[in-house]
Amino acid sequence: MTNPTCCINPSILSADFVNLEAELAKIANADAVHVDVMDNHFVPNLTLGFPVVERIQQVSPVPLDAHLMISDVDRWAPQYADAGLASVTFHVEASNAPIKLARELRARGSKAGMALRPATPIEPYLDLLPELDMLLIMTVEPGFGGQAFLDVMLPKIRRARQAVDGSGVNVAIQVDGGITEETITRAAEAGANIFVAGSAVYGMPSPEEAINALRAKGQLAFG
Repeated sequence: MTNPTCCINPSILSADFVNLEAELAKIANADAVHVDVMDNHFVPNLTLGFPVVERIQQVSPVPLDAHLMISDVDRWAPQYADAGLASVTFHVEASNAPIKLARELRARGSKAGMALRPATPIEPYLDLLPELDMLLIMTVEPGFGGQAFLDVMLPKIRRARQAVDGSGVNVAIQVDGGITEETITRAAEAGANIFVAGSAVYGMPSPEEAINALRAKGQLAFG
């Protein structure tokens, strides 16, 4: 990984849903806003649906990074790209045709991301790297915010970084779950370069300062 840039994508799962526009304004210095879409089927939680995400896209001061934790993702993901989102990430466990879906997202103007649950090995999907812009390694079980970072995922992040660097393709590695000023260092040292943080941003007195602190910690870990 040559001269990586540490990107912080705060998760609005930890924001005040009644005042989302004001909450978005608090993270204007972020690289993107991470929007968790859950359907209470693929994961045991229900969050935002497409109409709300479409409206967030219209008012957000930073690009949208959607994380679709939904079933039948091959059917539903393309509409998020059509809405103008910068990045759309689907779970490979929910896709019947991940290559086709990744290509469709790119064709519609979004970056294509592929997410893996903690128990899903990365090795069967390494041939898909040229089809992707981002690989999301979940560092908690998807479904709820506020969980503790799973250190057992660090070797998986390292293997992902080695595979990306060895392939010569430009694929970002994102981690989501339990990111704090402490854990971001370990995740960055393992090879991640995009970090989703919820309570570590929105649970702080100043989300803007929290983003700056996380970014500085991650960047320092790159050496």
